[in-house]
Formats: sequence, structure tokens, C-alpha cells
Amino acid sequence: MTRKAQSDGTDAVLYVRVSTLDQAENGVSLDAQEERLRAYALASGLRVVAVLREEAVSGTVPLHSRPEGSRVVDLVALGKVQHVVALKLDRLFRSAVDALTTTEEWERRGVALHLVDMGGQSLNTGSAMGRMMLTMMAGFAQFERDLTAERTKAALAHKRDAGTAYSPTPYGKTRTGDLLEDDVKEMGVLSLIRQWRDSGETLRGIADRLNTQGVPSKRGGQWHASTVRYILARVA
Repeated sequence: MTRKAQSDGTDAVLYVRVSTLDQAENGVSLDAQEERLRAYALASGLRVVAVLREEAVSGTVPLHSRPEGSRVVDLVALGKVQHVVALKLDRLFRSAVDALTTTEEWERRGVALHLVDMGGQSLNTGSAMGRMMLTMMAGFAQFERDLTAERTKAALAHKRDAGTAYSPTPYGKTRTGDLLEDDVKEMGVLSLIRQWRDSGETLRGIADRLNTQGVPSKRGGQWHASTVRYILARVA
């Protein structure tokens, strides 16, 4: 009986992906990616055991939910490869945080991630330096998201304080051009809502009372507990 040869720790899967049908049909981008990955694998002493080509699949789709991406996950889980090679972070993962979480799991399985083109440099999480670089990337990505959220929040607060209209128009206000002005009728309803809430009325109870009295919501529909909660939070 022939015994299956054991891996020497250099088995690698190459993963290439394009996100549009046009790219998938002409295959240029896929071929270019594969050529670079094969050259990297050769220079790094890796033995290519599989090349997985993902055609017309968006990077927003999780790796395990992609036709070929799921095969990468399976190869890692079954211990068939010790290296996963891709051109860039966004070929495999939705974000740096996603990459960090996944590569931590791969590291526990003894599998390294190789990114061939990271601003002209390659990255290998099989080394301490590579893991540090990936961790830094995840941190910077989170920082960018938090910074964007802070800027958006500050911009909306500035518009609100300046009386400038922003979407959606808050309950109790009416839009006149780019300015927000008090809506007398809605301000009266807001006063009632606060009084009922202060007296211990539930959110559902407030919504029911408004609906019974025929008071329309901002969009002219029925009131719901979630609507009341949202409005109270906005005016708190």
C-alpha cells in the first residue's frame, strides 16, 4: 500500500478574485494576479497545491460564503495547506478587522497568510513582523471608521445647533429651504409625549394614545413604541 507523502510545511493555496463580470469574462485581472502569486510562491519556496479563481464575486461577501473562498477555508480546516497567498488584503477579506480575526484562527492551525502587494511590500503572518503589521493595519482601519463616525456626528450636531436642515427632519421641526423652524403643532405633541412619559406611561401606551386621538406621525402613518422611543431620545 502506498503511503501518502507528508507535507514539509510549504504547501500553499493561491487565491485570486475579481469582482465584476466583465473582468471575469476577459480573465486578464485573474491571470495577472495568478502570475504574480506564482512568482512569489516560487521565490518563497512554497509548493502550490491549489489555485482558486473567484470570478465576479464582491469583496463584501464573507470568504466562507464564496464558492472558491469556502474551498480556502476547507483546505485550512483540513490541514491541507500551511500557507494562503493572495495579492492584497481586499482580495480575501471584507476589512482589516475581518482579516485579523481570521488569521488569528489560521495561526492557531499553523497556517500563514501571505499578501504579495501591500504598498509595494509583501506581508507574511508567519513572522512576528508580519503579524505586527497586520495588527497595525486592523488598528488603523478601526481608527479610520471611528474618525469618520465622529466627523459625521460633529457635522450633524453643528447643523442642528445652527438650525440648518439635515435629513431626516426631526419631529417638532419643519424644513424651510436649508433651515429648520419649530412646528407649533408637533411641538405641542412633543410636550404631551413628555408629560405622559414623565407620569409613567409606557412607550406602547403613548403610541396607542396618539393613534386613538388621530395624531399622525412625522410621515403621516401610525405611531409605534419604537417611534416614540426614537423621538424621546432625539429631544432628550
